Amino acid sequence: MRKLLPFAITSLLGAPAMNAVAADLTLKVEVPRLNVAEYHKPYVAIWLEKPDQTFAGNLAVWYDLKKRDNEGTKWLKDLRQWWRRSGRELQMPVEGVSGATRTTGEQTLSFAGDKGILAKLPAGDYQLIVEAAREGGGREVVKVPFQWQAKGEQNLKAQGSHELGTIAVTIK
Repeated sequence: MRKLLPFAITSLLGAPAMNAVAADLTLKVEVPRLNVAEYHKPYVAIWLEKPDQTFAGNLAVWYDLKKRDNEGTKWLKDLRQWWRRSGRELQMPVEGVSGATRTTGEQTLSFAGDKGILAKLPAGDYQLIVEAAREGGGREVVKVPFQWQAKGEQNLKAQGSHELGTIAVTIK
């Protein structure tokens, strides 16, 4: 009993601290307008990886939901890195993750730290990965390293070169 009491008190004091640091993540993804003969909106996958490049969770997948007979899923394989990490194991559409392709310009996404994959994410170092691929076009991957549940606000940016523009991440 004497050994259990200090352990119980430590556990009780530590538990609220673990839950109190839930942060929210805001992401801005720029989809540039390309000057090509036949433009198709890009398919985009956004997910989290651990430093050893193992998959940590999906945040968003944008693809053509309007194609007849769910044919839009056929082209998800062009998001090669995401497809190998997670995509081939998913049954699309996934509620809260998948959505329609987005037009050119800056797209803003917000994720609450107490919901979805972020609620289950342990503190530590991660990479936010944004991969874009266009039908009959190119493919690009942009990575933004960040620390989850770090003290203070984090404002991070990375720059794509052709299929993606600026990727801005704010964690607070």
